[in-house]
This record gives sequence, C-alpha cells and structure tokens, in this order.
Amino acid sequence: MPKIYPALGLSLVTLATSLLLGACDNANNTNTTTDTNPGNTTAGNTTDSSQGLKIGYLLPATGDLASIGQQMSGSVPLLVETVNACEGVNGKPVNLVAVDDQTDPRAGAAGMTKLATLDKVAGVVGSFASSVSTAAVSVAVPNQVMMVSPGSTSPVFTEKAQKGDFKGFWARTAPPDTYQALALAQLANQKGFKRVSTVVINNDYGVGFEKAFIEAFEKLGGTVINKDQPVRYDPKAQTFDTEAAAAFAGKPDAVIAVLYAETGSLLLKTAYERGLTEGVQILLTDGVKAPTFPEQVGKGADGKYLLAGALGTVPGSDGKALADFNKLWQEKKGGSPGEYAPQAWDAAALLVLSAQAARENTGVGISNKIREVSNEPGTEVTDVCEGLKLLREGQDINYQGASGNVDVDANGDVVGVYDVWDVAADGKIQVIDKVSPQPQ
Repeated sequence: MPKIYPALGLSLVTLATSLLLGACDNANNTNTTTDTNPGNTTAGNTTDSSQGLKIGYLLPATGDLASIGQQMSGSVPLLVETVNACEGVNGKPVNLVAVDDQTDPRAGAAGMTKLATLDKVAGVVGSFASSVSTAAVSVAVPNQVMMVSPGSTSPVFTEKAQKGDFKGFWARTAPPDTYQALALAQLANQKGFKRVSTVVINNDYGVGFEKAFIEAFEKLGGTVINKDQPVRYDPKAQTFDTEAAAAFAGKPDAVIAVLYAETGSLLLKTAYERGLTEGVQILLTDGVKAPTFPEQVGKGADGKYLLAGALGTVPGSDGKALADFNKLWQEKKGGSPGEYAPQAWDAAALLVLSAQAARENTGVGISNKIREVSNEPGTEVTDVCEGLKLLREGQDINYQGASGNVDVDANGDVVGVYDVWDVAADGKIQVIDKVSPQPQ
C-alpha cells in the first residue's frame, strides 16, 4: 500500500466525496452521509453502539471503473432504506456514509482511513477494484472494520486470508478469479481456440486473472503463446500502441483481454484501427461489461461497432432473492439493476444481518457472525427484514442472496455462476449463456 500522508489523504477524500454527490441516488430515509469535510465529525461519528449501526461504502463513482461502479452504487442505499423501514438494526436506524474511491488505490486508502477513523463505521461495502481493496483492507484490518467487497475478484485475497493477514475482517460476495479464469478457459476451449495470447491491466486483478487463466487453459490442452512475455499495460498510460501490437502478434486464435473500461477501450480501439484484430476472437471479462463499453471502443469507417462479436464472462446472479431484488429496484428506481448490483446488495445485507446476530454495532461483532448468518444451519431467508426479525427472536438464519447463496467460507470467499455475454451488431451487450466452472 502506498504511504498516505495526512494532508494528501484528506484532500483526496474531500475530492472523492464531493464527486460522489452527483453519482449517488440516496433516499431521504437511508440516513446517508456524504461528508465533504473529513475533519468534521458529527454526533453520528461514534463507536457508541447506542447511536446505531454505521456502515460505509467505498465504490468507484469516477475513474477507470466508474461505468460499473455507478451501476452498483444504488444497491447499498436501497438496502439501508429497506432495513430502516423494518425497525433497523439493534433497535436503531442504520446510518450510511458514501465515499468515491476514484478507482485509485491512494484514494481508496484515504477513503478507508476517513471511514474507519473519522466516521467510525463498523463495516464497509467495497471496494470494486482489487488494487483499491488491497490498499483499503490494509487500513480496515487494524481498525477492526469489516470489509465486504462486491467485486474484488483477485485470487490474492484468498492467499492472504489463508495466511491470516485479514484476521477475519475481509469477505466478498463475488467469487475469486480462479473460478472466472477457469470459466473463460473452458469457454475458449469449447469454441475450439488452441493458441491464444493475453493482455491484462497491470494490477492485482489483471495479473491474478492472467496467472489463473494460463494454468486452467494449459490443463485443457491449450497454448498461451505469449506466456513467457506477458503483455501487461499501465493503467496510467495514455497510448497503447506497443501493448496492442504485442498482444496480437503471432496470429493467435483469440486474445484474452483482462481490462478496465476506460483504458481498455483505448487499447482495443488502437488494435482495431491498426488492423490487428482481423480474424482474431476477442475474449473479455467482467472489468468491461458495461453498456457504454462498445461505444467507448467506437465504430469503424463503415459505421459498425468495432467490438461486435466479442465474447466475455462476468459473475452472474442466480440467487433465490434475485427476483425480489429486481422487483424492488424497478419499483424504487425504474429499469433493471446493472452489473454487480446484486453483489453489492448482498454485501450490505451481510453487514446488517451480522450486526443484528452479534447484537452489537461493531466490526468485531460483524466479523464474528458473518459466516454464521450466511451458511447452514439456520432457517433459509431471502428477505433481509425477515432475517432481522428472526435474529431479534434469537433464531439462526442462512441468508440466501440476490447474487447467489453467498455461503462465505473461512477465507471470505463464495462460489458463483458466470454469465457468457457478447456484443451484438448494434453495440448492445447481451447475456447469451451461463457457465459453471468445473474443477479440473
């Protein structure tokens, strides 16, 4: 984690939270605070359990992953609004503090510092980018703040959890990329691709995915032709000519592109404009599955979307609570929830249910109970309010989420299903299949 100096940290958070004002749709009764002055502590900024449960969310309203972050940011306020309408947690309304992590590890660390030390939150939904979560969890753990990510999928978190680095203060509602990489490798194999190359964003997410994909694809008999000379692009770069040329060199059957939307669109556009993509299948991942991504990559001289025909994978949602979540979203916001919105809902749900199960509004209490409320035994519940009611009565529950069963294991991981999506000729992204990764 980069060292954060106090003045820099506060200035980053001031910018982050002010930017988030325009990105979050917060209902009046969600008790949501977007604090534009990190030095301003209010009566709610206290660890006193009598003041009610306070949670935060640390998600990208701006930066490289803003197109996806903005899709999921509505879930947490909606969850809090729902919970507060059914008596809250431990007899008090839940308070929510929002911070924009800007898809930047430095801003993420500064944001978590604010949430943990100034706002005194017990739990945080976030972050999305694995690199940001890596920085933020280093702040959350020593401050005993329970962190539940709806989308940080790097396998590195599993490895660190196994070594005890997180002390139980980490979990996620999206499965690690060891599963998505396997799903993508199996998809590539099913499509008959034997020789592929990879190009990935040079961070925890990209490099972790790359490693897992290569291992899985080789076990299936495939060859990654640039395995010894991996192409990893700098997300701070402005041009990507060298990376595009290297990724498509050697005439691969397909290029596995593990990208973020803002920078990844520039890299792919460069490849298309240089004629490198001719006859090569593009295989993408969750980091770019946003409705705006085909438009970002652009159209050719013939007016057709350059990305048409690309395939990808993304953690899907098939939970028992999904239909009710979609209905609630339609009623409250209109339309359909975007990518990772169900995972964000479930992350917030686990925080409030765990606090109620612990009968205390602390990170320690949440950490102690999060596996208990998300696994057997216990009465299966899909409705958060029903779960809270049963917990108040002293009963055990097994929460079944919108994204999936969210059976959090000892490493904070869950197992999921994956959607297969493609880009149609009109630039629309559509889910065309599902794949459940089969262990090799």
